[in-house]
Amino acid sequence: MALTPTRWTYDLSKRKAQVTRKSKETRLAATVTLDGGGRVQVSTGLPFLDHMLEQVARYGGLALTLRGAGDVHVDPHHLVEDAGIVVGQALSQALGDRAGIARFASAYAPLDESLARVVIDLGQRPFLSYNATVRGRIGTLESEVLEEFWRALSIHLGATIHVDVIRGRNRHHIVEATFKALGLALRGAMAPTGTRDVPSSKGLLG
Repeated sequence: MALTPTRWTYDLSKRKAQVTRKSKETRLAATVTLDGGGRVQVSTGLPFLDHMLEQVARYGGLALTLRGAGDVHVDPHHLVEDAGIVVGQALSQALGDRAGIARFASAYAPLDESLARVVIDLGQRPFLSYNATVRGRIGTLESEVLEEFWRALSIHLGATIHVDVIRGRNRHHIVEATFKALGLALRGAMAPTGTRDVPSSKGLLG
């Protein structure tokens, strides 16, 4: 199969972007509208990952379409990581030069006995602190591989992300709380401030 490099188009006036990625391991296409009101259509072939991305979009106020497939017969790792890549790239492109956004935000999300916190900085400095040790299978997905989604998202979005599980026992609840908190934090960090100022004391990001 011929390889097609990652491609994207975006409309900054609508804070909207589209990204496609094709490799020997995965094929994914994502469309993101930052002010899309939570409309979601996600189908990757990994139902639990789909469920988590739906949480991000709904609580982030995003419109998200993500469709694709991958070599999950080998291992879900490639598809989970590449989903983080395309979602991160689409969000980054939709943000444009990032002038006039809040940039920083934090959010807590509980789910029954579990409580998670996500703190985010959209300042074009990728870094991930992932303190969500979860082991075992959730549906068809080994929960350990989800860290690869977060790492790819941080790199390709250009974001510092701190993920902390404060408490929890049920692995589904723990993971879902982190993704809900991500959506809430993204909503706050991407929010327009009403100015066109670059949100940095240096006058530039990165």
